Amino acid sequence: MSHEGIRLVSAEEARREPDQELPRNAVTPVKVRVLQTTGEGLAIEWKDGHRSRGSCAWLRLACPCDTCHEEREAQGRAPGEPKPKPATLLPMYQAAARPESSAPVGNYAISFQWNDGHASGIYSWDYLRRHCPCDACREAGSQQHD
Repeated sequence: MSHEGIRLVSAEEARREPDQELPRNAVTPVKVRVLQTTGEGLAIEWKDGHRSRGSCAWLRLACPCDTCHEEREAQGRAPGEPKPKPATLLPMYQAAARPESSAPVGNYAISFQWNDGHASGIYSWDYLRRHCPCDACREAGSQQHD
């Protein structure tokens, strides 16, 4: 039995977590397209009219599994933010992130099997909407943190 989807948080971290529930129509997708063959990522049309689009690289870097979350938090990165590049003369080749497959998880999420073998992240609709990478959402998020 795997426990990778379970994450225990400290009281301090729980206080930092968003406690506001998003409106139901903001986290209900009307249309979800995984642009797998083109490698473009994920496109979601939400019931409230908003449109989200995340590249494959962004999705892989935003993986919500506990292992990826802890790594991002230790490095001070936001979901979808690239890892710092190591200062080496000859960087190792890393293939572009690409889902080999995707599958719905009930009515609340989507999961991906990535070309690097990673497959434990469950991307809930709430998570994808809260971390929407579009310009309008990034701008709104940065204003909330000012």
